[in-house]
Amino acid sequence: MRIAVTIFLTDETITPTALARELEQRGYAGLYLPEHTHIPVERATPYPAGGDLPPEYGRTLDPFVALGQAAAVTERLGLGTGVTLVAQHDPIGLAKQVATLDHLSGGRFTLGLGFGWNVEEAADHGVRWRTRRELVRDRMALMRALWSEEPVAHDGEFASVRASSAHPKPAQKPRGPVVGPRTLVGGAAGPTLFAHIGEYADGWLPIGGRGLSESLPVLRAAWADAGRDPAALQVVPYAVLPTPGKLAHYATLGIEEVVLQLPPAGETEVLRVLDAYAAFL
Repeated sequence: MRIAVTIFLTDETITPTALARELEQRGYAGLYLPEHTHIPVERATPYPAGGDLPPEYGRTLDPFVALGQAAAVTERLGLGTGVTLVAQHDPIGLAKQVATLDHLSGGRFTLGLGFGWNVEEAADHGVRWRTRRELVRDRMALMRALWSEEPVAHDGEFASVRASSAHPKPAQKPRGPVVGPRTLVGGAAGPTLFAHIGEYADGWLPIGGRGLSESLPVLRAAWADAGRDPAALQVVPYAVLPTPGKLAHYATLGIEEVVLQLPPAGETEVLRVLDAYAAFL
């Protein structure tokens, strides 16, 4: 089982370059970074985990800039977002960012994407909350058009792009309907989410990994209904606080990668936790 990590990197934590070097030296599989462009102070949306929203949510580094730094000082470490809030991006610009990072890293990038939970943050980007899932679906189709080897137009419900010359291309080759980097969709289990995974992704990024015994058969059925190869489905539990029993349970489910949660802390504390997690490598 590959062990990756995620962390809220901020202006107050360990730096991307220091963390990336330490992860590669210790044998960790990857680094995934979250995204929040800003957190409006006057919030109506409750924090999903309950209680007050932790301060690191409003201090996160831009994940693509941070992962670019991490790519430059490593050779093997996987690089991912957990998650990119696709609805909050211009899809043409995002396609360029994703393709450039995958190209420069030699195909090490994983696009973890999600639909968001903070209504106020999304609203400031002009996102209509009720249509955000279909907006993301449409933007992913537009980005796949730009990543295609031959110029392809996209005329969607929310955005369009002419058949264009768009380089660099992602280093990773197409996999069934998936064009571009490895793509994992985050979100709670449900028929709409699983249908979208089958349509345009490589798999699922379930936060915390609870309830997988019940959810996986449903996802596998939706995957099969989409005509996808059963062996190609990837499920990567995300932001996990590990125990030996938990990881052993994931292994019995056929899971091959887990992303462990690091604290949003300085170098000394982060390295201490990495040393503790080393028992699971």
